[in-house]
Amino acid sequence: METIATQVVVVGGGPGGYPAAFVAADHGLQVTLVDTEVNPGGVCLYRGCIPSKALLHVAELINSAHEAEACGLTFGAPQLDVDKLRAWKESVVQRMTGGLGQLRQMRKVNMIQGRGTFVDAHTLSIARADGETQLVKFEHAIVATGSRPVSIPIAPKSPRVMDSTGALALPDVPKRLLVIGGGYIGLELGQAYSAFGSRVSVVEMLPQLLTGADRDLANILIQRLKKQFSTIWLETKVTAITEDGEAIRVSMEDKAGKAFAEVFDRVLISVGRKPNTENLGLEKTKVKVNARGFIEVDAQRRTAEPTIFAIGDVAGQPMLAHKATHEAHVAADAIAGKKTVFAPAAIPAVVFTDPEIAWCGITEIEAQQKDAKIKVLKFPWAASGRATTLGRSDGLTKIIVDADSGRVLGMGIAGHGAGELIAEGTLAIEMGAVAQDLALTIHAHPTLSETSMEAAEAYAGHSIHFAGKR
Repeated sequence: METIATQVVVVGGGPGGYPAAFVAADHGLQVTLVDTEVNPGGVCLYRGCIPSKALLHVAELINSAHEAEACGLTFGAPQLDVDKLRAWKESVVQRMTGGLGQLRQMRKVNMIQGRGTFVDAHTLSIARADGETQLVKFEHAIVATGSRPVSIPIAPKSPRVMDSTGALALPDVPKRLLVIGGGYIGLELGQAYSAFGSRVSVVEMLPQLLTGADRDLANILIQRLKKQFSTIWLETKVTAITEDGEAIRVSMEDKAGKAFAEVFDRVLISVGRKPNTENLGLEKTKVKVNARGFIEVDAQRRTAEPTIFAIGDVAGQPMLAHKATHEAHVAADAIAGKKTVFAPAAIPAVVFTDPEIAWCGITEIEAQQKDAKIKVLKFPWAASGRATTLGRSDGLTKIIVDADSGRVLGMGIAGHGAGELIAEGTLAIEMGAVAQDLALTIHAHPTLSETSMEAAEAYAGHSIHFAGKR
């Protein structure tokens, strides 16, 4: 059994793990990265963020082709080559992960393909992909093993029952697809498959889709989904899933207790994700794992075991790639002896549906729950010249400010490119900006970014292109 020594070992090569390894290496530390794949990237690049956005891009092109007729431009019906689309998606993944592999080599980060488990607070045992076992002696370790889709016990093991990973593999375009779960992952993939030609239905146990998002933002998306999806069942639970020949029969029960069943060609289960903290040997260390499976960490992402850090999905909510990357910087800096702390004023969240929904800081729902004294400044995109030229005036930009000081506490956007636009709100919160700072910042015209400026102008009651309540 081979044994090597390293200053830092990072377990997991996703958007938390590989940045942690790279930053630690930039600090001059000797780093070993452990992951099951040949190159860094993790679920995000291989089976999550990147492939899903590739499919959503194609879905947007299809929808744009259909909608272009209103502008006087007519195309023939889009013809989808599933094999070619799948190959293109995989080429995107390979290009991204291959590039990370080159960056790893340039930084001289040692990478071992395999699965690691802790033997003690200074030793990691790796079951390598080649079947051999290797021990790694380390001074510090960073756990970045990510998360996986939650399954439901009643689901049979069938190729027709998919999780997000299976759906992103794009086995085919089913005629009838049921999405179980009305969260962002299910809605993103549901929209993609709808654009590809599937008749998509969604079932959600709760009273609304995208629970947690402000209703005025979510409703803009929901109005579009009602046109794209065949059926949306709310307050409805799935009671049974069974194979029925070449199809899947799904039994459901609505809030009144009425039972019914529908048949689909495929089912996508998208009811959340859970952290990968099992079978890591953490019980052989002082690391504490809470009842929900998350590793407890301090402000530097250090666990109860002084030599071990944890970042990303295993370190708690929100389970977002960019949060993991920020934590990676903190953990690597802490190991290198730098003064650092994880204390973001705002972490942006983006739902990459069409239209996109994005928010940062406090939401209006959260402010109401806390009885916070706020003002909500809104600018509808129907008053935006740029949104109108794009044929996408179905948007809204809102800014939540402290009622007394005008300090920006949160921002929410629903509309085309909301994920790109939300960065201004995140920066405003981090910098402690007030509404007037945004209002006095000259924004290029005509752009969608102007909607942030005009929403901010409403604080003083003089938004030029919108005569709201005064």
